[in-house]
Amino acid sequence: MPYEDVGEGVRLFYTDDGSADGPPLLLVHGWGTDSHQWSWHIDALTAGHRVIAVDLRGHGYSSVPETGNTPRAMAGDLHVLLGRLGIPQAIAVGHSMGGQVVSILAVEHPESVRALVTLDPGYGMTADLARAFPRMIAGLRGEHPHAAAERIDEWCTNAATPAVIRRWHKRRLYGMPPHVLAEAFEAMFTAPGAIGVRPASDDYLARRRCPVLSIWADPGRADWEAALLKDPASVVVCWEGASHRLHEERPEEFVAVVEGWLRGGPGGV
Repeated sequence: MPYEDVGEGVRLFYTDDGSADGPPLLLVHGWGTDSHQWSWHIDALTAGHRVIAVDLRGHGYSSVPETGNTPRAMAGDLHVLLGRLGIPQAIAVGHSMGGQVVSILAVEHPESVRALVTLDPGYGMTADLARAFPRMIAGLRGEHPHAAAERIDEWCTNAATPAVIRRWHKRRLYGMPPHVLAEAFEAMFTAPGAIGVRPASDDYLARRRCPVLSIWADPGRADWEAALLKDPASVVVCWEGASHRLHEERPEEFVAVVEGWLRGGPGGV
């Protein structure tokens, strides 16, 4: 399987599959997991696309820096990776933290992103939710960081989540370097420059100019993001009753929605 050096001593693991017929897709996983998260989707997506599924720095088989495991650094890594792979523009697909990473990529490197797909993304948190973040970060930096991460992950599932998905994510969380869990979570929500909490989310995400397909489980947050989108081809979808793992719970529907959106409109997205 391929690896690519992207600078600063960081080496990313990725897979590169599929056809060159459709626009290339860059699949970006969430916090505390890795590109195996896309195993439910890659086979279907490769029928019409070149599909790059990457492990972000600090995750999976990629390098684990002592510091710098932040969404902004991860977005910079992806920009370099696309250049090394000879992909001038990709449709960047991100779940959870990955939704924040690909949004940063679209703002800071707009020439690299043709369109975005964000799945229950890690931004737009309200002040009520944000009040719990310092306690969560303290747990991630405490004596039992993986147990703290597991408690955070309980928020990500509900009765719609199959047991195999719960187990899959728990095993990956316990394999994560604790300092990466803490640093990445903090950088998403509470560190200077974090964009995960409103109003910082509003100000930053309004700078995205490409089309965005955003799929949410929460109707309130779906309505909030719809007001921020600039491109007329952008679409917000809400799957009420799904959990944060919505695309893993409903993989066939996820692929159908993405492919339908990419084909929609004059000439597609």
